[in-house]
Amino acid sequence: MPSVPHLDIALDMYWMYKFRNASDNSSITAAKRTPLQTEFTSYLNLASSLPNLIFVVLNTAISHRISVKKRIIWSLLFLQVFMIITLLFVNIDTDEWQQLFFGLTLVCVILLAVCSAVFSGSIFGLVGKFSPIYITAVTGGQALGGIFAAIAQIAALSIGASSTHTALVYFIIGNLTITLSIVSYVILEKMVFFKYYTSNPDIQVEMNDLMSSQEISYKIILRKMWCYGLVVFLTFLFTLAVYPGITVLVESEGKGRGSKWNDVYFVPTVAYLLFSVGDYLGRIIAGRIMKPRNITILVIISIARFIFIPLILLCNVQPRRYTAVVFDQDYQYILILLLFALSNGYLTNISTIFVTKVVEDHEKEIASSAITIFLVLGLTVGSALSLVIVRLI
Repeated sequence: MPSVPHLDIALDMYWMYKFRNASDNSSITAAKRTPLQTEFTSYLNLASSLPNLIFVVLNTAISHRISVKKRIIWSLLFLQVFMIITLLFVNIDTDEWQQLFFGLTLVCVILLAVCSAVFSGSIFGLVGKFSPIYITAVTGGQALGGIFAAIAQIAALSIGASSTHTALVYFIIGNLTITLSIVSYVILEKMVFFKYYTSNPDIQVEMNDLMSSQEISYKIILRKMWCYGLVVFLTFLFTLAVYPGITVLVESEGKGRGSKWNDVYFVPTVAYLLFSVGDYLGRIIAGRIMKPRNITILVIISIARFIFIPLILLCNVQPRRYTAVVFDQDYQYILILLLFALSNGYLTNISTIFVTKVVEDHEKEIASSAITIFLVLGLTVGSALSLVIVRLI
C-alpha cells in the first residue's frame, strides 16, 4: 500500500519540478535548489508524522469499540479518495501559485497520514494475534513498499519519462493497489485460517472482561512493553532525523562529470533503493534469528545508532554552508547508509515481535497497536529534528 514517505521516494523529481524556480529550470539540480525544494522533504515528513501520532493513539484507544474490519476498510476507502485528489494536481500548472500548492499538498499529506495511521495501527493490532512469522510479513511489507517506490522512480528515469508522467503513473498504481488491498482483506476475512486466530471464543471472553477495567489494563500493558517501545522510538527518531530529509541531499563524488550514474541514478539508487533493501533485509533477518532477547542490549544498540547522524552529515551533503565534507567517497557513504538501514529494519522487527511475547493473549492486539504509537512518536520527533538539522549543515 502506498504511504506518505513513499510519496517522496518515488516522486522526488516531481516535487523538485513543482517547487522549482519557474524562470530557471536549473534549480531542479541540487546546486540551485529553492528553499521549497530544499525543505520540502522535511516538511513532508513532519506533516505526516504529527497527525499520524495523534490518530494512531486514538486508534489504539478505540480498538475495542470499533471493529478492526470497519477501521481497515474505511481507512483504505478514504485513503483512496485523498490519493485521487493528489493525482488531480499532477497536470495542473502550479508555477504561479507554488506557495498555495505547497500548502494544499501538505493538507493532503495530513489527511493521507490520518488514514495511514488508522490502517497501520489496525493491521499491527490484528497481526499481533498471529505467530511471529506473520509479524515479519507485515513489517517486511512496509519495507517492500519503499523498494517498489524506489524501483518505480529509477525505471521512470531510465526510460526518460517526465516527472509529471511518472507522478501520474505512480498515483494510478497507488489507487489500484489500494483497491487490491480492500479486495484482499475482504477475501482474507472469509478464510478459515484467519477466523481461527481472530475469533477464538476464549480470547473474546477475556476481551470482554478487559473492557470493565480498561484503564488498569492499559497501564499493565504499558508496564510490560515500554522498553520495546523505547527501542522503536529511538530507532525511528535517529532514522527520520536524517532519512530521507538529509540523505536525499547527498551527492555522488563524481557529480557533474557527465556520468548518468553520478548525475541521475545515484540519489534514487543509494538514498532510496539501497536504504529500502537494507531495511527489508534487516527485518527479515530479525524474524529468522530473533536475537538478542535481552532488552537491555536492544536499548543500548538503539541508543548507539545516534552515531549515524553525524556520520551521514559528514558525507557529501549539498548544499552546505557551515560544515566541511569528511567522507567524500561514494563507497564510504554507501557503507554507512547500508548499516544504518540494516539496523533500522532489525530493531524495528525484533521489538515488534518480542512485544507480543511479554503480554497475555488478550493483550496482544492492544500491545501491537501501542507499539505503533512509539514508532510514530519517533517519526514525529525525528522529522522535527530533521528540519533543524537541514538548516545547520
